[in-house]
Amino acid sequence: MARQFSPDASSAIRVIPVANDGLEAALSALQPGQAEWVRRLGFSAGLGETCLLPDGQGGIAAVLAGRGTSGARLRKRFALGAALAALPDGLYRLDAGAMPMVEREETALGFLLAGYRFDRYRENPAPKARLVVPEGLDAAALEITAEGECLTRDLINTPPNDMGPEQLENAARALADRFGAAMAVTTGEDLLTTNFPLIHAVGRAATRAPRLIDMRWGESGPQVTLVGKGVCFDTGGLNLKPGASMGLMKKDMGGAATVLGLTRMIMAAGVNLRLRVLIPAVENAVAGDAFRPGDILTARNGLTVEVNNTDAEGRLVLADALSLAAEDAPDLMICMATLTGAARVAVGPDLAPFYTDDEGIAASLAEAATQVADPVWRMPFHLPYEAMLEPAIADLDNAPGGGFAGSITAALFLRRFAAGVDRFAHFDIYGWQPTDAPARPKGGVGQGARAIFAALPRMLGDG
Repeated sequence: MARQFSPDASSAIRVIPVANDGLEAALSALQPGQAEWVRRLGFSAGLGETCLLPDGQGGIAAVLAGRGTSGARLRKRFALGAALAALPDGLYRLDAGAMPMVEREETALGFLLAGYRFDRYRENPAPKARLVVPEGLDAAALEITAEGECLTRDLINTPPNDMGPEQLENAARALADRFGAAMAVTTGEDLLTTNFPLIHAVGRAATRAPRLIDMRWGESGPQVTLVGKGVCFDTGGLNLKPGASMGLMKKDMGGAATVLGLTRMIMAAGVNLRLRVLIPAVENAVAGDAFRPGDILTARNGLTVEVNNTDAEGRLVLADALSLAAEDAPDLMICMATLTGAARVAVGPDLAPFYTDDEGIAASLAEAATQVADPVWRMPFHLPYEAMLEPAIADLDNAPGGGFAGSITAALFLRRFAAGVDRFAHFDIYGWQPTDAPARPKGGVGQGARAIFAALPRMLGDG
């Protein structure tokens, strides 16, 4: 659960943001004894640094909070917000007059997100510092964003014994019930009779039945369809992963988790659109009826796929879901998946790479990502690589050999199943924070959702 802002500003302790080049001016505004106290403690206004000023009676008179340099603020997100969240128990008020609005918003959101704790399996009390919403900001909107992000983190962090396809369905159903969305779920052998053969093929070897989750919300406005990869655990199938590669595979449903977090933001904010959410939820397991390398499968849209690696299963389940989504011809379709290691090699764990042919989508996402401190990076649908996808005996290859351009070829593969949708974007996210960072503890993390949420009005022609 995300931290909330305090509605009561009375008796709040003043927090004075101080940039690196404004330290001397800030000290000159203090009482001489306070300024000397700050100098003796060595406070340098570094980004995220704090200095408590005593009130002479054992309490806190005020807090200096370092904003660092403009370069430091570009290199480290949420540092000031996380520093405020770590202050001693009390109510604080940020004196944000000198801060640009974008920086205020990042600081406030960082404060909320720094309150996240995954405490399902252990006692881990939340921090007690409380913050009055900074001047000029919409507290409710920030809390909606933080709650969506925290939902994503909770879903990814939950271990696979408690987050299989059924539990992922339950999480989606709880969200639908809360916001009045409609839900339909196709499970097990019914996937074959309703023409979702690839979802069934990938999930049929698991003891927990595969399923397609289909949620709809909203009665007016443009139609937006979100598709999220819900591989709740990935052994690699018959192309079994080594143990070191399998250790983080509870996060292979990170696309679905991020889509559900984004869905929560959209519904809680009451955005005027018709939303459809599609999640193929499966486990990629090993058993006698597991799909095999060399199998040729026929997707929902009739394309045949040669399976050259059962560990490239995510694009298979997404293929059926994207085909279904395309039948509706939505105004905007976004796919999110923890799809390839190649994307991590290309841009590392902190950037969310995305693919689109639509210049308006790309520009909107780039601008919004900067505004909400949710970095994304555009990658190319490079047409000459289409030839890598075409094996000799089927329409498509699920895992082209050679080791080159793995994220691009995966994106090109998915685009074949989004045919007929003019405005399509695919995110190849990581969904995991490998080390602790400000407001982002090690573990599951949302990527790209805040940027999409902020960019929606512009992408849909309303801003």
